[in-house]
Amino acid sequence: MDLVQVLADLDAQPWAELEHAYGSAEDLPEQLRALASADEEEAGEALGELYSRILHQGSVYEASARAVPYLAGLAAAGVRADDLLVLLGGIAESEAVYDSTPPGECQAAVIGQLPLILPLVDAEDGAVRQAAVWAAARTGAVEPVLPVLLRRWECEEEPLVRAELLAGAVLLDSSGAAVDMVTAALEAGEPGELRIAAVFGSLDLGLPWTGTRHRAVLSLLPTDPLVADRFDLERTEPLHHIVEALLDRGTSADREAAFALLDFALRVPDDDVRAEALWATEQACVSSRSAPARLANPLIALLDDPASARPALSALDKLGPYAAAAAPALVALADGGGDLADRALKALAVVDPERAAPLLARDLPERPAALGAACAFPRTSHDGPFPYHPELLVAARARLTVPELDGNEPIRLIRLLASWGERAAPAFPELAALLGGFPAFVPAALAAVDPGRAVVPLEKAAVSGPEPGRFAAARALHSITGDLEPLLTVLAAELAAVDPHRVRQAARATADLGKGAAVLVPCLRAALSTDDARVTTPRLDADLDIALALWRLTGDPGEALPVIAAVLEATDTEWMRWTAVNAARAAARLGPAAAALRPALERGLADPERAPSMALALLATGVTTHHHADRAPHARLADTLLSCAERDADPMGALEALAALGPASLTESELHRLTSLAERDHRVWGTGLESDVVSSDARFQETARALLRRATASRHTDAPAIDVPATD
Repeated sequence: MDLVQVLADLDAQPWAELEHAYGSAEDLPEQLRALASADEEEAGEALGELYSRILHQGSVYEASARAVPYLAGLAAAGVRADDLLVLLGGIAESEAVYDSTPPGECQAAVIGQLPLILPLVDAEDGAVRQAAVWAAARTGAVEPVLPVLLRRWECEEEPLVRAELLAGAVLLDSSGAAVDMVTAALEAGEPGELRIAAVFGSLDLGLPWTGTRHRAVLSLLPTDPLVADRFDLERTEPLHHIVEALLDRGTSADREAAFALLDFALRVPDDDVRAEALWATEQACVSSRSAPARLANPLIALLDDPASARPALSALDKLGPYAAAAAPALVALADGGGDLADRALKALAVVDPERAAPLLARDLPERPAALGAACAFPRTSHDGPFPYHPELLVAARARLTVPELDGNEPIRLIRLLASWGERAAPAFPELAALLGGFPAFVPAALAAVDPGRAVVPLEKAAVSGPEPGRFAAARALHSITGDLEPLLTVLAAELAAVDPHRVRQAARATADLGKGAAVLVPCLRAALSTDDARVTTPRLDADLDIALALWRLTGDPGEALPVIAAVLEATDTEWMRWTAVNAARAAARLGPAAAALRPALERGLADPERAPSMALALLATGVTTHHHADRAPHARLADTLLSCAERDADPMGALEALAALGPASLTESELHRLTSLAERDHRVWGTGLESDVVSSDARFQETARALLRRATASRHTDAPAIDVPATD
């Protein structure tokens, strides 16, 4: 095609009225023209700009569809054809539609350009053929595309293009020729790029996992290089993808097949293979409850291999209790030097803290990660503080005297000493010397290690110390003496602060004091935002805590209700979800007095992340469902809550709300769903760090089983409502 013809009506489009990821699309004509620039750098920059604007992080916009004919025309004219075809494929497959673009419009736009795209399946350049196959298949248009792909399959020799043809056929023809193509491509003599595509195809088609497929994967290790030049960004780590796909099938045979692949790969004496296996093992332990027990031994064995020890340490915290067997290997590693020893000691501090304590004492200045793990105790409700060790106390005191100690180390040392209580009393002088430098952290430590000696410095700090630390000093002083006056004085000042985080902290502390802090009611009222100022989440969160404090101090919900209602209304957007959850939790605290908020709470049930807290608040206001035969629509909460847990949307909150709902509300079908959540292999994972998923899932499982026991018992007795401890 002629470039003049391709771009002839470019300026006639209403670009200024269209939008892309960064606003007005009036800059797109310039970027589209720059693609054809003779200056390679300029053309490359234009391609990057187009990606960021019309396929931003996989999302498409109204300007994306309008740009498609020009992209296809340029590709057909030979302008960066492979690059533009890949971009077209990405636009076609995207399901993340923003603004007012109708769903499917962008895919339809690419389908409309198939007359320009499909001829490129026969292009002379293999990279262009591969990209054309990718783009055509992503349209999902079976009738025009599949015959072309099958025809090309018969004559194509380039492995990457054949792999793309196979993937396209699987996508478009799940029950026809694709099955035969997958079977043929698995033959041992075929190129690795094609065989790994056939393994993917087998999984996509739901074919049984046979010995042939298993042996094919083992023979292809390491697999990452085989897909390095493919366009499917979701499968850049084949072993990980294969294992996850097998685990998702949910059968014991497929799980064992996945674990057998990893067990084998972890034992292969090749660094690249082990790197792939370690990452896939780590992710398997994140998603599967049975993976740690099955894979702990081969994973822990790698700690003895210098080349594999570091990545093996990264996966160790996903083993949960099965990591305990690693203690001897961790001791040996921690006895060395450098960062590896620090990371090993960090892991040992979790699995065997008694053995870790003296090692940390010996090398404290060189073990920042291990110190971080030590001061993170208690890690669960069953833990105490990190073990006290006299040599560690001596080492900590010595570190606190180092001039200009910076970073997190002094804060971690302060927390560690505070956790030991009066056993750390010898460290009082060192802690007191840091009161001015760390006024937010030292007061509680002084009160913990030596309450008697702490009174005088805390009294001084509460009155004349650095302003950000006066609250901490006054609160610590109150914990020792019970004297309210210094704390009330500081709280009045904190409630008048500009920083909403300080205001929120002060409101919570005021509420905890109860009616003894009634003198602060005017300060609380003055701290509330005006309607115009209530636009940021920190401000909204602070208002909620102020409202609850007013209720606690006055006993009257009348002032709290309009604040909670305003926050619920202001947070009816996705990015304010968690503040809406806080508002629902506040409503639940008010109980039946918050009945007027029911309409807003019921609207919140539509968002899975909000629904558990909204349901809990509704139940607290008096909405109940006790009889299966009379389940009013607004009270059919069990199904909603179970769906939330099944989608990993605030699963612990869902259990808390199910507990409040009561055992009589659960039908046999709902009990079966709850049993599945408690006993299935796939973990239930709420928000949080990936390193916490094993422990958080264990808490979920324990709570769900307790709920099931009470629910089952209620079928036979007049048992009281299920009482599951609330989780924060």
